Amino acid sequence: MENNKFPGWHGTTIVGVRKDNEVVIAGDGQVSLGQTVIKGSARKVRRISPGGHDVICGFAGSTADAFTLLERLEAKLEASPGQLAKASISLAKDWRMDKYLRNLEAMLIVTDGSDLFVITGAGDVLEPEHGIAAIGSGGNYALAAARALIDGDQDAETIARKSLTIAAEICVYTNGNMTVEKITK
Repeated sequence: MENNKFPGWHGTTIVGVRKDNEVVIAGDGQVSLGQTVIKGSARKVRRISPGGHDVICGFAGSTADAFTLLERLEAKLEASPGQLAKASISLAKDWRMDKYLRNLEAMLIVTDGSDLFVITGAGDVLEPEHGIAAIGSGGNYALAAARALIDGDQDAETIARKSLTIAAEICVYTNGNMTVEKITK
């Protein structure tokens, strides 16, 4: 996702994979400005634990905007502990309706180990097909790779790592410096 306020900002591939009893979200570490890598080790996947319930979030887009959304999601989860779907829908409604939030340019992939959602600024909360979600510059490459690997014998973490590696080999705005978080249910 490109930030219109700062044309030329690119970066990030986030992939979420649900297989068997685990869900993994993995993200690369690259942030670019035009053709320059500004940072290669950004951490775009985080674990939050509002109300004692683990949730993993990965974000693409403007970092400041993503952190604003993560804080809002955490507050929604504190108000509705253990109800990721309800909190995600509430965040998406606010995002779409609030003048300030509407201008935020980021997308989120979130999971509590049971549900896996993509939350967008258009007010969408999407549950991806095949248990795979991907966002960001290399998202389509990671998505295609994960879909090709999902029916094999590999676990969710291996699929997420391989998918992100493939995206990094194709997308110039994605690197192989990964952050990986997993929830097993």
